[in-house]
Amino acid sequence: MNSRYLKILSLGILVIPFILALTSLASTGTCDYPSAAVPSWLSLGSNSWMLTAATLVGLQSVPGVALYYAGLSKKKYAVNSALMVFYAFSIVLVVWMIAGYNFGFGKVTVDINGYGIFGTPLPAWPGSYEASQTIYGPTNSMLNIPTSTYIFFQFVFAAITPVLLAGGVLERMNFKAWMVFVPFWSLLVYSPVAYWLFAGGWLNQLGAVDFSGGYVIHVDAGIGALAAALAVGPRLASDRKLEAHSLPLILAGAGLIWLGWDGFNGGDPGGATIDAAIAVLNTNIATAVSAVTWMLMDMTFFKKPTLVGATSGAITGLVAITPAAGYINGLYAIFIGIASGIIPWLALYKLEPKLKVDDTLGVFSTHGIAGIVGGLLTGVFADPSVTTYIDPGLRGALYGDWYQLGIQAFAAAVVVGYDFVITFGLLKLIGLFIPLRAPPETLQIGDYAMHGEVAYSDLLATLPAEQKPTVEKIEEEQSKKEEDK
Repeated sequence: MNSRYLKILSLGILVIPFILALTSLASTGTCDYPSAAVPSWLSLGSNSWMLTAATLVGLQSVPGVALYYAGLSKKKYAVNSALMVFYAFSIVLVVWMIAGYNFGFGKVTVDINGYGIFGTPLPAWPGSYEASQTIYGPTNSMLNIPTSTYIFFQFVFAAITPVLLAGGVLERMNFKAWMVFVPFWSLLVYSPVAYWLFAGGWLNQLGAVDFSGGYVIHVDAGIGALAAALAVGPRLASDRKLEAHSLPLILAGAGLIWLGWDGFNGGDPGGATIDAAIAVLNTNIATAVSAVTWMLMDMTFFKKPTLVGATSGAITGLVAITPAAGYINGLYAIFIGIASGIIPWLALYKLEPKLKVDDTLGVFSTHGIAGIVGGLLTGVFADPSVTTYIDPGLRGALYGDWYQLGIQAFAAAVVVGYDFVITFGLLKLIGLFIPLRAPPETLQIGDYAMHGEVAYSDLLATLPAEQKPTVEKIEEEQSKKEEDK
């Protein structure tokens, strides 16, 4: 892809949410609106920020992760990698509206001795529900934003989780199996775990915290990727090596992911609060430190820093700070950044090879391990001078509450066990009806065999004679498209 075009595209994408924010802020004069449009409970500032934050998080997936995964993949799989991301983002919204949101944030439908286990899997659109004040979870928590804003904000979190999981099964999973897997996984894995740790469910009630998804999103994605890689099986022997084909795509994707994370962690308080600002600052501190730490690990063991390594370190920093972002001070954000640059590095290069599971992009280490590290360190570093702005009374082991570290460890174990069992079992069930792995002859060719298109025209020259599209065939397809229009 032309680098100049890529820079213009990336700049345009980054500018969009800020234009939206300025537009929202400029429209605070509401005298021309019906009174129903500006009820007394509505905070215009918080609503503006939450819509902007949700847009930033959405941009992390499409195009952020789509570009990042496409660049990390082999040239012949660039389309397939990006399309797996794009499809997951799309289908999760459908499931989210039909049942996923209320299963993860709605009224309790299953509780045990007052502990909320599951929400109620009902549609999220009846009557004036979307226009009402946000009330969610088993304890009826309230925010001063419309429910429609909160549904959208939580959707982009739900969407990015299987998007990230895709990195564990790239370059071999049957796309039809992926199409079936994602909606069921989102409903059966993501929504319940979100209920337990985001909405005030039983793990929250026991004292476990997850500020913005270290467990709900990243442990879910990382453990899900490990289970999925085991269920689907490995890539072709000739493909079993990471061959990033486009460093510019990787850098563009990583940049969108990094800056999009400001909405990820900054939006979690549910409004434009002091804690939102603290979370954004901590997020960037940990990410920068982790990127540099990962580079130093590469230089120590491989003698050279790499762009792929630096972006991997940035992502592990983003992941590890996520469960802690609004609970700690800046010094502890540095400590988490150092830990997330070392421990996931060791997991990726020392632990994963021993597991003998073909996790294509190392999602287990960069998301699963990093999420657990961040979740446990939340139980160590939670600072009462910070938590007073979001969760008064919360404090970590360094401040005398060793129970917090214990409950964080218990929550991690619950999420790991539940996620692995459901993911592996769901894929094995799907495999009874649809092959989980694309045929070897399809994998030899890649994108053209899978989708009838390629990211780079020079790939057409490498196709077997019987697969090569002739000039006549290309012209015929173009003519048909024009007729359809």
